[in-house]
Amino acid sequence: MTEGIAALEAALAERRAALGGDHPDTLTAMLDLAEALWARGQLSRARGLEEAVVAARRRDLGEAHAETLKALGKLATTIAAQGNLAEGRRLQERIVAGMRALYGDDGRDTLRAINNLAGTLAQQGDGIAARELLQDAIDRLCCAFGDDDRDSLVAMSNLAALLWQEGDRDEAYWLQHQVVETHRRARGDDDPATRAALAILEAMVAGGQG
Repeated sequence: MTEGIAALEAALAERRAALGGDHPDTLTAMLDLAEALWARGQLSRARGLEEAVVAARRRDLGEAHAETLKALGKLATTIAAQGNLAEGRRLQERIVAGMRALYGDDGRDTLRAINNLAGTLAQQGDGIAARELLQDAIDRLCCAFGDDDRDSLVAMSNLAALLWQEGDRDEAYWLQHQVVETHRRARGDDDPATRAALAILEAMVAGGQG
């Protein structure tokens, strides 16, 4: 992983030198590096890169542009992960409103933003609001894109996790089982998403036996 980060840092340096700090390819490289740092738990470094990308997007594209909102979404997730749930929620609510203005209630990016907001609400302990948001997002995703769509299944799995945390374990297990079987049917047993969903289901089984 360290070698991977070094390669991403080198790629970013090359793009900055060749294209400048605000070029879209440079900003993409910054977000790629931020994602790798995030995976290693280096949230402060990731946040610095994300803040720089948000600032550049705002300068070049404006506050309401989809690319600005997407970058802001990554930053909001990092801020929430650092423990500032109130600020993460505030930003995510702004992103949801912005995506709705661009794409409507049923837009994929709108529903992804709602999914992220629901996660932060759950972390704040507002399980009822999180559950309502997730269920609405699932209904809209399945209607617009199908129940085997990856975003639909991500939202279903998130709802299953929330139900599990709230103690509704039978419902959580049933829903996660549906996620696994849908992934299997659509993508096969060896798809990474299928394996990840199965690992969650197996953890539920083990937890239920504990």
